[in-house]
Amino acid sequence: MQTGPTGRVALRILATSLILVALSPTSASAAPALKGRITVFAASSLSDVFSVLGAKFQGKHPLVEISFSFASSSTLAIQINNGAPADVFASASSSNMEQVISSKAATITQIFAKNRMAIAVPAANPAKIRMLTDLAKPKIKVAVCQLQAPCGSAALAIFKSARLSFSPITFEPDVKAVLSKVILGEVDAGLVYASDIFSAKKSVIGISIPISINSALPYSIAVLNSSTQQDIAKAFVDYVLSGSGRVALQRAGFLK
Repeated sequence: MQTGPTGRVALRILATSLILVALSPTSASAAPALKGRITVFAASSLSDVFSVLGAKFQGKHPLVEISFSFASSSTLAIQINNGAPADVFASASSSNMEQVISSKAATITQIFAKNRMAIAVPAANPAKIRMLTDLAKPKIKVAVCQLQAPCGSAALAIFKSARLSFSPITFEPDVKAVLSKVILGEVDAGLVYASDIFSAKKSVIGISIPISINSALPYSIAVLNSSTQQDIAKAFVDYVLSGSGRVALQRAGFLK
């Protein structure tokens, strides 16, 4: 088919128009930008890695703001069930997440990581602790989480499985408080998550606990039904579950 000068001009105009339509932000393929603010309630052991993930998520969505509230999962579950405003809950305990599900504060939950308990001792290890049985020796000062907290109930289960006496000198509100006691040298040892020892770097020495008495503890996450920013909350949960999120969690010492 032959085309004259007028026809060629018309074809160029048509092609340009099609390109402009394809690039137009109002086209059907363009997703609306996320905009708004969400609050994430998360277990204290997630404070380091979630702060990193939150910053990366906001980098991808510059119109989004994220605020975090880190505490024991048991404390956060109570706050959520009492009506505290939040959009996402990330729990270090399945039982605490189940409480939130049972109260209908959330509907769907997904496991995104696992963790194990470990022994943290001060960098100088003045009490010369080498294994779990050392914690039952007289005069050894041990810190654990309060028993209603996931890290506290896990510590109690480990001592029971090992058939060791359980007599800590202090019960702290969350795992970061236990770790702080160890770093400051106020106790000889503390039972914390393996990821907390990883994040503490050279401030403490980590001593493993046999896997036979040390279950992998699942971490779960859910969008809360009361959230007024469902799209943003779901997008953040998806990011935590994504390949980037999993890599960040593994780099922070969490298990797959």
